Amino acid sequence: MKLAVRTVVAIGIGAALFFLLGRFAIIPIFANTNLTFQYALLSFFAVLFGPIAGLLIGFIGHFLIDLSFPWGLWWSWIIVSGVIGFGFGIILRGIRIDEGEFAGKNIIRFIVGTTIVHLIAWALVAPVLDIIMYAEPANRVFTQGIIAAISNSVTTAIVGTFLLFAYSKARPKTGSLSRD
Repeated sequence: MKLAVRTVVAIGIGAALFFLLGRFAIIPIFANTNLTFQYALLSFFAVLFGPIAGLLIGFIGHFLIDLSFPWGLWWSWIIVSGVIGFGFGIILRGIRIDEGEFAGKNIIRFIVGTTIVHLIAWALVAPVLDIIMYAEPANRVFTQGIIAAISNSVTTAIVGTFLLFAYSKARPKTGSLSRD
């Protein structure tokens, strides 16, 4: 697999921004679970650059976040952040954001798609990995997972939609330019 230079640069910038948002723009809500905005940013990059970029941005960004906190690397959630980025890129394929198209059905598809990805990742995959990898109590990790799924779905739906809508409006629509 060969990635374009543009995509590699986007991965670096996206992972750095994911880290900054996940480390410094957080509101604690429940047992090491925070209200954050990095998944909205991740959805933006995954739509623009695809599932591999989304996977690497989520994985690297979350790795850096955990590296900077005293609890150390929490691999189950690092993996899940990568899975979320990949899921966003897959489920949102074909949204023609670069052509100035992001309204109506695309917005609904974006909100429903990202919500499904968050629910599967946080309410199912993350808790199961926590139980398998760290022998965490099921009731605690499933509660954490459900809270993370809901809060991340809401912030992604609101902030992610805004980012993509604003970006789409800054792009010329296909065929809108004419020759004088």
